[in-house]
Amino acid sequence: MTISPRERASPNHDDRRFGPPDMLLLHYTGMTSAAAAIDRLCDPVARVSAHYVVEEDGAVWRLVPEERRAWHAGESFWAGRRDINAHSIGIEIVNPGHEFGYRPFPDRQIAAVEELSRGIVARWHIPARFVVGHSDVAPHRKQDPGELFPWRRLAEAGIGAWPDFAKAPAPPGDVTAIQTALAAYGYGVEPTGALDERTVQVLIAFQRHFRPENCDGVADDETRRRIAALAASV
Repeated sequence: MTISPRERASPNHDDRRFGPPDMLLLHYTGMTSAAAAIDRLCDPVARVSAHYVVEEDGAVWRLVPEERRAWHAGESFWAGRRDINAHSIGIEIVNPGHEFGYRPFPDRQIAAVEELSRGIVARWHIPARFVVGHSDVAPHRKQDPGELFPWRRLAEAGIGAWPDFAKAPAPPGDVTAIQTALAAYGYGVEPTGALDERTVQVLIAFQRHFRPENCDGVADDETRRRIAALAASV
């Protein structure tokens, strides 16, 4: 599959402050149609954008050059970084999202996301740990691309991380250990020892990405095992 993006220039971008991008951030559009999402991402009043939009039929739109800083992450954090826009390339994947009727991503769409992402990862030498979702970097306010997004499929295509959880080490047994392991992988959580709201939000974000069949924010044995596997991979 060869990606030939359609072009629609968004005015919403600026200079990168930290040099070339080294993260890939995936979103869903969370709007009622692809056209509405693209219009918003190109609206100077909205002051939001992304580098690419991938429609459900696999069509790809390029809105912002990869060398420029698009405005898609908002308030966010990953592995010590707070200006995620400056570090990342953002792909918006057309899906109504949890607000407007969340549904599985069509195969043609995911195939296009894979091909587009594979090229981005290769061009910019993006490590697997830095291929993340919006909910990973902003768990207190975002759910996308959500539990229906096939992260494992992407990892098997060489995009992002998916450890062999069957061979995971013994899981951390207390809240501080869980928080420490999540923070070691990149999540924005402090090792306070308290199972507070922030920690639960991070647990849900982790589950949406790495244990999508169970996104309840409860650190049961399997969730802890997967957290340990990710932390051990750093």
